[in-house]
Amino acid sequence: MRKNIRQEYNEEDSETGNNEGFDDSQDAVSVKRTIVVPGEVIISGEDYLPGEGARRSGENVIASRFGLSEVAGRAVKVIPLFGAYVPRRGNVVIGRVSDITFYGWMINIDSASSGFLPIEESPRFISKEEMDQYLAIGEVVAAKIWSIKTKGIDLSLKGKGLGKLEGGFVFKVIPARVPRIIGKEGSMVNLIKEKTGCNITIGQNGWIWIKGPDMDSEIKARKAIEHVADQVMVEGLTDKMESWFQENK
Repeated sequence: MRKNIRQEYNEEDSETGNNEGFDDSQDAVSVKRTIVVPGEVIISGEDYLPGEGARRSGENVIASRFGLSEVAGRAVKVIPLFGAYVPRRGNVVIGRVSDITFYGWMINIDSASSGFLPIEESPRFISKEEMDQYLAIGEVVAAKIWSIKTKGIDLSLKGKGLGKLEGGFVFKVIPARVPRIIGKEGSMVNLIKEKTGCNITIGQNGWIWIKGPDMDSEIKARKAIEHVADQVMVEGLTDKMESWFQENK
């Protein structure tokens, strides 16, 4: 099973988020979005198919959580606007080393369950004597979730773009806004990278790492990301961000 998970992982997986993302592409099906509360009717009609955060009640599709309802064609779902990170197998997360054990590293990923990185899940052989030289307490890593258990979450560094994040800085956004920041097939984050010249790694748990050629570039990238995260109701945001960068040179 773990082999299959690794085979499924690629760079696009780390940037497209889960299926609760926003679709701002111009060729997408016409999308309608509205803020809803649990129990509120989103739309009526037996042709509509409730997805995540929505359920059917007679002829109505109603919200089962607070968030942004999205009706795209026949599909109906509710995108959460707030809330804690819910780990999913295959997610890329950013965390900080909190402890070193005989068998691996404990990683704080801002989840109710602790993350554990086994020594065998490092991309090269690490002897137990050099564990603290490879990853020390306080250092930041990008890792992939390959198993979720009752006692905790198992992580791996085997994959493209994973490993220790050196230099730059990390900051936090609301995890539910991550798909918005990534954009359709990575369109938004790629735009921000292009305009700022920064390396950016986005964790599904809401932590984001930025490293640029200089501090001004890093600050601009952070401001752009935070601006995107705030634009919950705006459609076609990728195009609008082109103008934002022109105004914020």
